[in-house]
Amino acid sequence: MVLEFITEPIFAVLDVIFLPIVNAWGPMLGVFVISTIVAFFITLANKLLVDQERLQHVQTEMKGFQQEMMAAQKSGDPKAMAEVQKKQSEFMKLQQEMMMNSFKPMIVTMVPILLIFWWMAAQPAINKLVVELPSFVYYVLFVWLFHMFYHQSPGVPIMAIEWLGWYILCSFAMSMIFRKFMGLKSGGI
Repeated sequence: MVLEFITEPIFAVLDVIFLPIVNAWGPMLGVFVISTIVAFFITLANKLLVDQERLQHVQTEMKGFQQEMMAAQKSGDPKAMAEVQKKQSEFMKLQQEMMMNSFKPMIVTMVPILLIFWWMAAQPAINKLVVELPSFVYYVLFVWLFHMFYHQSPGVPIMAIEWLGWYILCSFAMSMIFRKFMGLKSGGI
């Protein structure tokens, strides 16, 4: 099959890179390390591909426009509403610019991330991982909300997450740390 011809060498490389970590430290810490590495590269792609100063400028302009629109709506002044509607095409251009900026790193990182997910799902040590959470963590991190969309495998305790949930949890936490460390503005992916 064509996909196997492409994925087998990639999976062999991922085996060499990540399986020693998973085997030495266990699947829970292994998934944490993998999610940390992926989060670092996604954050780095955001840092290198998105003009942070322009992003902050556009966000400031958009916030100002939104405040102006709310003030015009509250006042009920037809003149103010007409003025805001004139500026709406400019606002739409700013939204489009922000969206295009955030798509750049996503385009670069999407295929490698999907391949890593595919590889992780195929690893028995990883795909059988279940992390039981204290009830406080379960509720504070809205894991119950995650479970509404991602149904657990049969036999997994209600206050637990499987490998994908653990990956997402670790990835979000590490992404926030890396974004702060690298000085990224909000608004990127």
